[in-house]
Amino acid sequence: MNNGDPRQALGSRPAGGLTRPMVGPTQPANLADLLERVLDKGIVIAGDISLSLGNVEVLTLKIRLLIASIDKAQEIGINWWQSDPDLSSRARELEEERDDLKNRLERLEAILALKDAEPDETIAEPQRKRNAKKSK
Repeated sequence: MNNGDPRQALGSRPAGGLTRPMVGPTQPANLADLLERVLDKGIVIAGDISLSLGNVEVLTLKIRLLIASIDKAQEIGINWWQSDPDLSSRARELEEERDDLKNRLERLEAILALKDAEPDETIAEPQRKRNAKKSK
């Protein structure tokens, strides 16, 4: 009794005494299309969870989740994976270089501190000669 109409193949159900034909989606959306759409536009999920005992807040968790493609994330200014040493070999190299520079700076500061603590005769001698000329 469907008379060749594909909508009739889906059937009709009574809803509150009325019958409505069930019509399927116009285009099937598969998982790949859905994922592509989400990554292209991006999606943000945010929420807060608070644990309280009486009127005292014991714990608060703030949850922020961003799902997007790398291109979209960079477009909105997010690029933390480029500087994370666990994810980027270049970041590890930069971190090691920074540590080496810090060590060199500390050594140079220590050397300068030692020189400042000891009077340098090469600098002090001309000063003594000038002072002697002024006092004459």
